[in-house]
Amino acid sequence: MTRENLINTTRAILAKAGYDVSSALSLRSICFDVVGRKDDKLLIIKILSNVDAFSRDNADEMKVLADALCASPLLIGERSSSGELEPGIVYSRFNIPILSNETLADHLLEEVPPFIFAAPGGLYVKLDSSLLKAVREERGISLGSLAEIAGVSRRTIQMYETGMGAMIDAAMRLEEFLDVPIIEPVDPFEYKHENRKGEYELSGDQRTDSIILNHLLDIGYSVTPVTKSPFEALSRDNNMVILTSTDSDMERIMHKMRIASDISRISGRPSVMIVEKDRGLSDVRFTAVVTKDELRKIDDKDDLTDMVMSRSKVE
Repeated sequence: MTRENLINTTRAILAKAGYDVSSALSLRSICFDVVGRKDDKLLIIKILSNVDAFSRDNADEMKVLADALCASPLLIGERSSSGELEPGIVYSRFNIPILSNETLADHLLEEVPPFIFAAPGGLYVKLDSSLLKAVREERGISLGSLAEIAGVSRRTIQMYETGMGAMIDAAMRLEEFLDVPIIEPVDPFEYKHENRKGEYELSGDQRTDSIILNHLLDIGYSVTPVTKSPFEALSRDNNMVILTSTDSDMERIMHKMRIASDISRISGRPSVMIVEKDRGLSDVRFTAVVTKDELRKIDDKDDLTDMVMSRSKVE
C-alpha cells in the first residue's frame, strides 16, 4: 500500500469512528500527518509504511506537541525490519505507541481492543495488579505457589502485583488458575506526558534567532520553537496554545494557514500567522492574521491574546 493510501485509510477509520479528522498534511519533513478529535480525546498521528523510518527527532517533537495540546501521539504503520505489524498488538518506538490500521479499526470500529504490547524481550499483557493481589490474599495463596503455577519467580509475582506487565503464557496460566479476568486490554491512546517543558520552553530573557519570537517573549509569552511542524513555534498562555507561524512567501503562507486552521478547528486552540502585510489573508477562518506592525505596537500579552481570539474565531 502506498503511503498516501495508508494515510487515507487511517483518516477513513477515524472518521467512521466519529472523529473530526484533519486533511492529510502535504508538507515534507513534518512530525505528524493527521490530527483527529472525538470529545476530549485529541490524537496527533504520524503514518509511515516502515515504522523504522520514525526518528527520535520526530518523536521528541510529537511529544512537545502532545504536551502543549494535551493530546496523545500515535504512529500508524505496516511493517518494521522485523516483519509486518501483527493485529492486536501495540508496539512502541521512543515511547510513542505504534499500531497497524487493522488494530486501529478493530479498536475503534469493532470495539475489540488490543491485549498485547511489544517490549524488549517479547510480547506482554497488562494485568489488573490490584485484583491479582486481592484474589491471592483472599484465597490465602502464597507468592511461591502462584509463582510455581505461572512458571516464574516469587519476585516476579510481586512485580506483577505492583503493575509490571506479564509474558503471555504466564498471564494465561494465572488467569486460568484463579478463574478471574486479570488480563486487561491495552489502551493505545493512553499516553503518559513526560512534563519536560523546562527542557524546551523559553520565557523571559531567553532568546531565539527570530525577532518575532523574541518579541513574544518580551511581552510575556512562553515560546517553544519547533522545526518539524507546519508552524515555527508554540506559545502558551494559561490553557490557550497559539500555533505561531511566520513566513514571507505568499503561497507558503496560504498553505500553512489552511493547515493551521485545520489544526485549530480540531484542537479548539487558536492559531496566528504573523505577516509583513495582511493582503486579504484575514478571511481564512480559525487562523488570526497579525501584521508585524501590529505586533510591534503590542507590549502586553493579554492584548495579543484578545486580538488572536477575536480574529481566529475558534469555537
